[in-house]
Amino acid sequence: MIKNTLRAALLSCTLFAAGAAGAAQDNAAKLSSPLTIVVGYAPGGATDRAARIVATRLQAELGVPVVVENKTGAGGRIAAQHVKNAGPNENMLLLGNPAVMVVAPLVFESLAYDAVKDFQPVSMVTEYGFGVAVSADSPIKDMQGLIEWAKSNPDKFNIGVPATGSLPHFFGLMLSKQIGAEGQIIGYRGSAPVITDLIGGAVPVAIDTLDVLTRQHQGKRIRILATSGQEREAALPDVPTFKQAGVDLQASGWNTFFASSAMPKDKADMLGEAVKSVTADASVRKTLQENDLIPVSANAQETGKLVEAFRAQWAPVVKASGFVVTK
Repeated sequence: MIKNTLRAALLSCTLFAAGAAGAAQDNAAKLSSPLTIVVGYAPGGATDRAARIVATRLQAELGVPVVVENKTGAGGRIAAQHVKNAGPNENMLLLGNPAVMVVAPLVFESLAYDAVKDFQPVSMVTEYGFGVAVSADSPIKDMQGLIEWAKSNPDKFNIGVPATGSLPHFFGLMLSKQIGAEGQIIGYRGSAPVITDLIGGAVPVAIDTLDVLTRQHQGKRIRILATSGQEREAALPDVPTFKQAGVDLQASGWNTFFASSAMPKDKADMLGEAVKSVTADASVRKTLQENDLIPVSANAQETGKLVEAFRAQWAPVVKASGFVVTK
């Protein structure tokens, strides 16, 4: 059973958002030079979209230019190493995700940063859920059908994921354990080839983030059987959660701002309050939702607790998988 899930904690955090605006505005004057937001992925992806939406409003909140810099490579780890080296007088934040800040430290034998010691959490800004899907032509119509098929066809229960070592990979392991049927994880080089093979029938089941799966489902090219959140997704009213489908499973990922541990804590706290104020704004939340992103409002202290809870949920799964990268 997955307990103390991130989604429940995130929902509770949004209740505190209303008071953030005043604190951020009071402290904004402390930032007297531009702020750089470093994204470890190419423009256009979910993390990049979140960064740019927040940056536009954050610039007005802080009264200084806010620039998004895409520093790609090594699955986001190059960006993390870059921000780790930022000095105390540099205004620089990393918009990181669990792959960089939770999974990588557990699976890479050699890593150029320590996700806990070298960084401090500033503000969680979005979360995302996962879905399990089949082709629209598949005879599998719902989760119970998938469970029955998987147990009857263990040699065919292959699960496509966008990358080996990704959160969908480990969510697939969670799912296999929960339903009592061991799926074979098939790692691809990105979401696009997973979806192509799923639609074409080359892989019977796929797990990916909902921002990838939702529009394919709405276009009737695939069928999402269940989603990983606490409640049904607004964009997928016809799709049950795993718990609603009879599988006791709940999980999510996130995009979170981190600062180098060298940044003075009062500055990091001030930035956390400023970002929390921005993501509490109704127009910003609407824009994030229109970009298939689930907004979160949390300051530095709240974000630290959320990240710790996330590590507690996922670390045992990652370690138990035995997955290690030696190069």
